[in-house]
Amino acid sequence: MTISIWRYSHLLLALISALFIFIATVTGIVLAVEPISNQLQPYAIKKAETLVLSETLKILKNEYDEVVTLNIDTNDFVVVSVITKNGKSDTFYVNPFTGKKLGKLIKRASIYEFATNLHRSLFLKSTGRFLVGLFSFLLLLIALTGIKLILKRQGGVKRFFSKVVYENFEQYYHVVIGRYTLIPVVIITITGIFLSLEKFDALPSDRIIYKSFDIKKHSKKLNVQDFEIFKITELKQLKSIEFPFSNQEEDYFMLELKDETLHINQYSGEVISKGETPFIALASHWSIILHTGQGTIIWSIILLLTCFAILFFMYSGFAMSLKRKEKTLKIKNKFKKDESEYIILVGSETGNTISFANLFFDALIAKGHTVFIDELNTYSSYRKAKQLIVFTATYGEGEAPSNAKKFQSLLESVHQDNSIKYSVVGFGSLMYPDFCKYAIVVDALLQKHQSFIPNSPIFKINNQSFEAFITWLNQWNKTTQLSLNIERPKPKINRKKLKNFEVVKKTILNVDDTFLLQLRPNKRVKFQSGDLLAFYPEEDGIERLYSIGRVGDTILLSIKKHDFGICSSQLNTLTLKSMTKTKIKRNLDFHFPTYAKQVVMIANGTGIAPFLGMISENDSQIKTHLFWGGRTEDSLKIYSEIIDRAFKEKALSSFHIAYSQELEEKIYVQDLIVEKAIFLAEILNNGGVIMICGSIAMQNRVLEVLNKITTEKLKQPLSVFENNEQIKIDCY
Repeated sequence: MTISIWRYSHLLLALISALFIFIATVTGIVLAVEPISNQLQPYAIKKAETLVLSETLKILKNEYDEVVTLNIDTNDFVVVSVITKNGKSDTFYVNPFTGKKLGKLIKRASIYEFATNLHRSLFLKSTGRFLVGLFSFLLLLIALTGIKLILKRQGGVKRFFSKVVYENFEQYYHVVIGRYTLIPVVIITITGIFLSLEKFDALPSDRIIYKSFDIKKHSKKLNVQDFEIFKITELKQLKSIEFPFSNQEEDYFMLELKDETLHINQYSGEVISKGETPFIALASHWSIILHTGQGTIIWSIILLLTCFAILFFMYSGFAMSLKRKEKTLKIKNKFKKDESEYIILVGSETGNTISFANLFFDALIAKGHTVFIDELNTYSSYRKAKQLIVFTATYGEGEAPSNAKKFQSLLESVHQDNSIKYSVVGFGSLMYPDFCKYAIVVDALLQKHQSFIPNSPIFKINNQSFEAFITWLNQWNKTTQLSLNIERPKPKINRKKLKNFEVVKKTILNVDDTFLLQLRPNKRVKFQSGDLLAFYPEEDGIERLYSIGRVGDTILLSIKKHDFGICSSQLNTLTLKSMTKTKIKRNLDFHFPTYAKQVVMIANGTGIAPFLGMISENDSQIKTHLFWGGRTEDSLKIYSEIIDRAFKEKALSSFHIAYSQELEEKIYVQDLIVEKAIFLAEILNNGGVIMICGSIAMQNRVLEVLNKITTEKLKQPLSVFENNEQIKIDCY
């Protein structure tokens, strides 16, 4: 069954049952509070469950004229009905050790009564009970289809609890919270279905069948505390005990335990008859506890949080569906497929890949080219096509997205009249072992096809990186001799929420047109090395992100000034004590791993900035190794002071440098990685962490080398260590 069927089933079930699940969940929140509030009452006695019944009965007999019943209620409080020394009957909570009255029975609040009736039957009596049972079943199906979707997304059972790729707030927490509340949701639904079936007598009989025992009549009456059965029965086993109505021997004690009910001779204490509690009755008892949380504050809190989680699932699920609908490929073709020179085909499961394809489509149209865009599932013959560009994601364990399932069969059956150059751009996440696997499959299929000629090697983009996309575009422009220009879509920015930062230090441009900028926030702001600083120049309003290093209470930025760079040029004009408006964006996945025994930092150019901050903050003196690639020795001078101080304070263990323009032989940072292959393999094998910051081009080459090292030296792909959070990346 394809992933789209699972997704549509998941969504359809949610749409059908949304209103009823919402009502059940809101009332469930109210009802989950009740056992929590009850458990907070001072009627629970420590170690009461270990007290034997004979001791409690002896105490109660001495304290009261007559005991009628004794039972343990749903909150595990001891409740007794007695006739006092004054001849009055009373029912209350009791201390089983002393027999003293603790308080009157808790009177149920009207809000809980209302919520219970609405939760059970929607005030529709039998019809309502049926609907509640039905929608409990639908919620179970929603949970099961959700499990299937998570398994597909994560790449199998073994990766069920592995790290989730962050695409947006709703998607990320829908998966993360869904995994941890899965068991409670399934328990709630199954017990809800069971209790509904029970109300309609749809289950086998739970009537107790008693087995009788022959006993002799006794003229002498033993004290209840001397009954053997009462001596071996602890309160934790007890549900209730009813005392005989009269002194006649035919009347008996009825002792109801968790798993059986006994009739006890009131003279001798012998068992007259015994009946085991039927499985259905036991199941009903546990279903009530598991469904309501009665008697346990911890489970009640879990149920309460689960109900809030279900409400969040409803919001996030519908929000994701709307976003996915917005991102679906909106066909806006000006030209027909057979009159277009450029054909763009898209494979996307969540819609993120489509947004990149649309940007590329618009750029071609803006240059006056004839372009046709569609899904991979619509692959056909193209009479005038010169270029085929495929943008495709990968889903689950290397599978095709739902709108690309038919591509391979169509490629085999459709004939092209002319030769077409092609390019394949894969979108995925390095977290998964099958990174861009479907894009690799598409590239291989096109290579084998006689009608297609590769225009450029397959290009893989990690986590929808816009910077990586621009890198590919520049490469594509060179091979096609075009000059397409794509700008990052402008985010909606509320400039009133930007914070003021003061310039406290700024270096002059070095040989590489790079400078250091040190900023201090005017007001207290939480930030760490590895977080991002966002600038929004007035000229275009497009967000620029810079990785930051924290040095004391200041932010350290390393900035490369580009000739036509709007933001970098603007920042270069800042002077001491001048102000700039910006904001911190937390980057939790790229903070210094204080838990690691050793840390390796790999950077080129200005990517060194966050590492300079991390090294400065390495008070624990964790063994830290810095690999950096620059052009010449002069390129390093602006960082030397911080690096020298780090060595002096033992915050940096080793520093490895690659200069690409200093010697006749060009050396890049990935060459250093090859030289230190055994060293890096040992660090990863011993739980160390490798962090990478810098250009996308550097990232791709370094990852290729690291993957080769882990595959050859450790017999495992790099994705295993990425999944263990031993590889941290922030490249641009």
